[in-house]
Amino acid sequence: MKTGWIVAALVAALSLAAPAPCAAQEPVRDFSQLNTRLRPGDTIWVTDAQGREVKGRILSLSTDALTLEGGRPRSFGAPDVSAIQVRRNDSLANGALIGLGVGSGLTLVACLADTEAREAGWCVAAAAVYGGIGAGIGVGIDALIPGKKILAYRAPAPSGAPPARLSIAPVVTPRAKGVAVSFAF
Repeated sequence: MKTGWIVAALVAALSLAAPAPCAAQEPVRDFSQLNTRLRPGDTIWVTDAQGREVKGRILSLSTDALTLEGGRPRSFGAPDVSAIQVRRNDSLANGALIGLGVGSGLTLVACLADTEAREAGWCVAAAAVYGGIGAGIGVGIDALIPGKKILAYRAPAPSGAPPARLSIAPVVTPRAKGVAVSFAF
């Protein structure tokens, strides 16, 4: 009976700590759609047509131009921009939930392994306390991790030029395990 509780607690802790599946949004290909991904005040990285990258805060955004604030405002027209990246921070809630699960889960596993502690009845209170401490630590660690840069805009390829593609896929068969990589341009 004790082993069943330990296994259940470990499964619960691991399911809370497992990463959630995510789906990335495709970047917009039309400059007039930038207002769906960006807003004034966002810090962005603009790669111009010559390949130079400029970091700045959006001062103004219109359907055909983008102005970054700084010492002197810089404006970029749609033909001058090849890519725009923006950093999006994730919610601190996932760090809190992972910390809560680890703190309370490890405490419950320790309590279930000790029959005297289980009879004393303090396991739930200890799991709540250590779960709260774990949640605080999880929020702190999550706050230290900067958000990822995501591609918000990519200029369309010149007409007639096919886009380059990179494909990576796992290969698992009874006789072989590996990765298939293909690059098409």
